[in-house]
Amino acid sequence: MKIAVSASSPDLSSPVDPRFGRCSYFIFIDPETMKFEAVENPNISAPGGAGIQSAQFVVDKGAKIVLTGSCGPNAFQTLQAAGVEVIVGVAGSVEDAVRQYKSGQFQPISQPNAPAHSGMGMGPGFGLGRGMGRGMGGGFGRGMGTGRGYGYVPPSPGSPFPSPAQSASSPEEEIKYLKQQAEYLRQQMENITKKIEELEKNKK
Repeated sequence: MKIAVSASSPDLSSPVDPRFGRCSYFIFIDPETMKFEAVENPNISAPGGAGIQSAQFVVDKGAKIVLTGSCGPNAFQTLQAAGVEVIVGVAGSVEDAVRQYKSGQFQPISQPNAPAHSGMGMGPGFGLGRGMGRGMGGGFGRGMGTGRGYGYVPPSPGSPFPSPAQSASSPEEEIKYLKQQAEYLRQQMENITKKIEELEKNKK
């Protein structure tokens, strides 16, 4: 059995990327041996249909389970049709997510937990994507300023995340989703800070 996890970087300590279709990497893991393969998402900058293309990519790689933060209807339908279980609301590191799955803490969903959307979304910008900090200028300004955020339909100008009403159907799910986003951003801020420190050291 192979598990696919949406990830921000290509290793097991990476935070789970809350985006499925436009995550930075997919990590394919054998949960028994914990051997893994990290693959850069070829659809991160797709002009449209990233969810479907990423879902098909995961299916073609032989994954039977997907662990991610959010999954839109198009990607969900593609995965479901191929018999792939989808588990959303996953946060923390990739390794922790797989261990939690193995211990029975997750249950697959029967419907998508994110709205349909189109367009490029955040891509590798926001300073959080490939290479940590690549796109700090244009990417960060574009993602925060227009509210494209993680590729969802923005609830209002300038907001990088969907409103809780769009991403969850109960107060408990809203809280879980927001905690997930807060943890993701906290980890990304730590990574950005480390990257800045490394760049400053290299300048000296």
